[in-house]
Amino acid sequence: MDRRTPPGLFLGRLPLPARAMWRLLGRGQYARYIRRVRGAPPRGMHPAVRMAGRAANAVAVRLYRSTNGRVAGSAKGVPLLLLTVPGRRTGRPRSVLVGYFPHDGGYVVTASAGGAKRDPRWISNLRAARQAHVQLGGESHVMSARITEGGTRDHLWTTVVLARAPFFGRYQEKSGRVIPVAVLRPGD
Repeated sequence: MDRRTPPGLFLGRLPLPARAMWRLLGRGQYARYIRRVRGAPPRGMHPAVRMAGRAANAVAVRLYRSTNGRVAGSAKGVPLLLLTVPGRRTGRPRSVLVGYFPHDGGYVVTASAGGAKRDPRWISNLRAARQAHVQLGGESHVMSARITEGGTRDHLWTTVVLARAPFFGRYQEKSGRVIPVAVLRPGD
């Protein structure tokens, strides 16, 4: 069963215990088998690590919201804002704390993910939505979002991001990718 097969065609005919076993064990084994057969590179991190990361994000978001940014308001000396964007597939609001750099009446944010090999999901959601709800301390705003490219991205990366937080350069080296840079501006 690949991603295009409706789940009901396969799972709908199985008894409940078999469906549960498929979801717990079979789905992951089958996905690994398909990746091996098709020669695709292995997928990211272990599901338990991913689940722990999501739980940690949920706790940090709750702390930020409940304390208006007094707790969980900075990381490594970089101030954080709470970015909420609808998921590109579900449309449900997704919130994440993101380091920001004030610039030209708006904010520059980077999708560094601490040097992870892949872009974080929030940047894809932001690219699709083109606007976001931003909480900065106790204030909330709807802001337009633009993912920068080419020379504009490179200029912001060097003059804004690296000038204020040089350790982001190590994140880019570690990740092996060009880290996306987005600009958030007050509502349009």
